[in-house]
Amino acid sequence: MSGAMHDDDVEARTVTTSSSRARFLLRGAKGGLVLAVGGGVLAAAACGGDDGGGSAGGAVLPPGMTQIPGTTEAPPPAVPFSPATPRYAAREVGSVPHDPDAFTEGLFVHDGALYESTGLEGQSDVRRMDLATGRVLSRVELPAQYFGEGIAVVGDRLYQLTWKDQKGWVRDPETLAPLDSFSYAGEGWSLTTDGTRLYMSDGTSRVRVIDPQGFRVVRTIDVTEAGRPVHYVNELEWVKGELWANIWLKDLVARIDPATGNVVGWIDLGPLAAAARQANPKVDVTNGIAYDAASDRVLVTGKYWPKIVEIELVRQ
Repeated sequence: MSGAMHDDDVEARTVTTSSSRARFLLRGAKGGLVLAVGGGVLAAAACGGDDGGGSAGGAVLPPGMTQIPGTTEAPPPAVPFSPATPRYAAREVGSVPHDPDAFTEGLFVHDGALYESTGLEGQSDVRRMDLATGRVLSRVELPAQYFGEGIAVVGDRLYQLTWKDQKGWVRDPETLAPLDSFSYAGEGWSLTTDGTRLYMSDGTSRVRVIDPQGFRVVRTIDVTEAGRPVHYVNELEWVKGELWANIWLKDLVARIDPATGNVVGWIDLGPLAAAARQANPKVDVTNGIAYDAASDRVLVTGKYWPKIVEIELVRQ
């Protein structure tokens, strides 16, 4: 997102339409959307914000909503920017069942098991699952006040973020029991690892590279395509030397060169997302990328998706 994200429970961005009429896209629990036009609400989907009051740009915003100043790019992000960037279709080659009530925030494979973190206050947890069947083997719930976010394992420690509380946990990957905690500035969206360092997104175009010892930022990566920043970088995965990232509000995965931050390819998950929505009407955004290095395969899913899909890339 352009600029720093507010610490309100819900946020708004200005949308300029072709008719130049001001609209406001209001964000609830990082996935729920409300579109307000003029002084009223036009449509809503899975919004989880708190009640309160406010207004922006002459429009009466729903309770608790505030406009983010200085934003000019209308969500969803207008990517891809360049037709020269390679495009890939995602062909389904296999799948396992996925909990249709899971508000997915993180997904990865470690030591032959599939791990998932879920969000929403009062519903957040970490799960260890059977990679072949998707069956949940063990799970640990977060305290009800926390909104769980991304997870990753480095060595024998699992790191877990929360959305706006600037607090994370270190867990045992086998038992999921808490071992330690850590803090960080700003929002936490996703984590992945190259085996040594952690990579953390916060919804902006910047990815932090973190030393797990002390959770210290050692450098940052500015994600761009054709020289323009790519905002809303969301769930991350390390895939054979590349950073792959869901872009929030888009059914696209960016393939990012971690040395430069340049997007070197786009993967279109649109048809898979459409099929998921047909199977489960409450399906939300694509969110969840896991690379199984042992079998060299990529798995993807989304919030409330009914399955986790193994994909094969086809150059378009």
